Amino acid sequence: MNFQQLRIIRETIRRNFNLTEVANALFTSQSGVSKHIKDLEDELGVELFVRRGKRFLGLTEPGKELVVIVERMLIDANNLRRLAEQFANRDQGNLCIATTHTQARYALPQVVRAFKSAFPKVHLVLHQGSPNEIATMLQSGEADVGIATEALQQAPELLPFPFYSWHHAVIVPEGHPLATLPKLSLEAIAEHPIITYHEGFTGRTKIDSTFAEAGLVPDIVMSALDADVIKTYVELGMGIGVIAAMAFDPARDTGLRLLDCAHLFPFNTTWLAIRRGHYLRGFVYRFIEQCSPQLSESYIKNALAPVREE
Repeated sequence: MNFQQLRIIRETIRRNFNLTEVANALFTSQSGVSKHIKDLEDELGVELFVRRGKRFLGLTEPGKELVVIVERMLIDANNLRRLAEQFANRDQGNLCIATTHTQARYALPQVVRAFKSAFPKVHLVLHQGSPNEIATMLQSGEADVGIATEALQQAPELLPFPFYSWHHAVIVPEGHPLATLPKLSLEAIAEHPIITYHEGFTGRTKIDSTFAEAGLVPDIVMSALDADVIKTYVELGMGIGVIAAMAFDPARDTGLRLLDCAHLFPFNTTWLAIRRGHYLRGFVYRFIEQCSPQLSESYIKNALAPVREE
């Protein structure tokens, strides 16, 4: 048994059992991939994959149990490398933050600036994706920290912490009738075409549920992944926007008005998550502390520690 065999097992599952893609991802040949899998099966004395001819269709029962162990072994092997790097080069290395556009654009700039000032030799990557993609990157070990409003609480392999709370607000062009109302209502909002976030992004679920609970069907004419796009089309007069309040900048969004909706929509929580069992270097803890001082290294390590039975 060797680590290349374990990597091939993991990659075969990630690539939906397509051995050609596995070979390309690991810079080897398809025949080499097949041989490694067969050698491992022969060594263990069980078949790991369900086959139809030369095609792989899925995992056998032993294969399903083995995958859990393989993933843990590869994570621990990577942790050994990270541990060595931590003591050899404390202030150098790579830090990957997986997050959404909204967080990267509006919540993290000051955090990133402070971190880069303290750790100029650390190469920081802000990988933007959907909440589900962020969770997947954390689970696979591709990202050190994930930040999003959705998805991060649902995976048992992840440990989420509250980062900050926020609420939605309505944006309208200057002179819009809604801006003249003394107090905004859901009924008034529902009378206009709405542009807001795509399903699964930036609290869209709470927007939909708020209208549904009030017995209203909003006319959502367009959805987008980030607030900048929403604001662009609101400026063109195509509808009113429902965005995260933090995404409005009075200095830049001069043609728009922000209408407070804290009394209409529930607050949302953005979560910061790490993967259980994933070794974090010292500068990763410092980045997390820049996000939220309450999330100290000792606090996170205590949260990661297994619960002991009395």
